[in-house]
Amino acid sequence: MAQWTMKQLNEFATADDMHVSPFYEDGKTYGTPTWIWSVVVDHHLYVRAWNGQQSRWYQSAKQQRAGRIQLANQTFEVTYTPVTTDDQLTAAISQAYETKYAGSPYLPPMLAAGPISATVRLDLK
Repeated sequence: MAQWTMKQLNEFATADDMHVSPFYEDGKTYGTPTWIWSVVVDHHLYVRAWNGQQSRWYQSAKQQRAGRIQLANQTFEVTYTPVTTDDQLTAAISQAYETKYAGSPYLPPMLAAGPISATVRLDLK
């Protein structure tokens, strides 16, 4: 599996233009791009579903585990890996959201149990 470069991670850390498109059930057709917030923690890229585990894109990502993203004006083929319960990682991801999106009225819901339970790591395919 390929890894993100430091240049990419640095761009991602400040970019606010991410769209996720996990595959549909056929495993070939990309889903409708969904705008979402992203953060970088320990050289990995993470996202959370605003609507928690009920989110359509999250359900597709969890089932198909692949698709693409658009971020920093680039398109990447990726794998989607749901993050299991890890209090230390969850806290670090939440802190990254607080830092990157400080002052946004949309931040508090992203730190709630629903979105936290729908956290996904994105890796280059």
